[in-house]
Amino acid sequence: MREKPSSVHIPVLGQEVVSLLGGRSDSLKASGLIVDATLGAGGHTALLLEALAGVRVLGTDQDPEILDLARKRLEPFGDRARCERARFSNLARLLRKLRCDRPIGWLMDVGVSSLQLDRPSRGFSFQADGPLDMRMDPARERTAADIVNTWNEEDLADLFFREGDEHRSRPIAAAIIKARQRVPFKRTAALADLIVETVGSGGRTHPGTKVFQALRREVNAEGDELIAGMDAAADCLAHGGVLAVITFHSGEDAVVKQYLAQGAKEGCWELLSKKGLSASREEIRSNPRSRSARVRAARRIRSDGESTDLGSLETTDTGETNFGSQGGQKP
Repeated sequence: MREKPSSVHIPVLGQEVVSLLGGRSDSLKASGLIVDATLGAGGHTALLLEALAGVRVLGTDQDPEILDLARKRLEPFGDRARCERARFSNLARLLRKLRCDRPIGWLMDVGVSSLQLDRPSRGFSFQADGPLDMRMDPARERTAADIVNTWNEEDLADLFFREGDEHRSRPIAAAIIKARQRVPFKRTAALADLIVETVGSGGRTHPGTKVFQALRREVNAEGDELIAGMDAAADCLAHGGVLAVITFHSGEDAVVKQYLAQGAKEGCWELLSKKGLSASREEIRSNPRSRSARVRAARRIRSDGESTDLGSLETTDTGETNFGSQGGQKP
């Protein structure tokens, strides 16, 4: 099947992100480095660079295909934007390697990108046939097909329930075990069809939605990566720097809420949006994807004993030119 043509990607909660990261702390005045840890097609980064003349953005993504699109989109901003490939769990190491100053802002837009869903060859969608892959980072060794074809019935059922909230997980897992004894699963359509045959096609959403979500989250270790990304923000942000995290389902939102609330109790974070911010009616009308989006944000509070120098966390001199530092130039 031929790939769908790329459409213009509309960043969700764009104005809210600019407001939260735009220097609400008087001491920062929106001057310095912002990390866009889920660069995607560069939509949020472009908004930030257009609105905040005093910032640079280090945009990272684990998907090299999407990074290529972002680089082209951000070319007009010259050395104010830099794109690098990295997972959340590699971010602190990357900032030390680039010898950056501590960022004043940190954005995470978690979950699958619409650009990934729109490409059947990536195997994320049940709506178009493709290889049963689901890796955001092609360097990961395990695919969705590996999980479906090798995990036992109990582990599959637990995965679908835990990561997808699929209450019909046991009959679906049993059907997978039976079917794969005849032919291993290699394509998304085969798995989606089996799920429909097993639980029926009724309801407002496709019956494979939650199973595909669970497989995607496991393949990409999304739960662990989310925590790693917030840990990296806690380690790297400047005093007064703001972390903003956009989520699209209640499970991820609950993790972010709990993480920031615990940090606030420990004196590490000042919550900026205790209930989170949701899209306006106007945005939902123009961009239906924003309907389930929520952004939570907090300002980093550093104690007197905490280091103000990212370089102190890294003993190896990489030789990289500083990016996002005062007077730094893009290599």
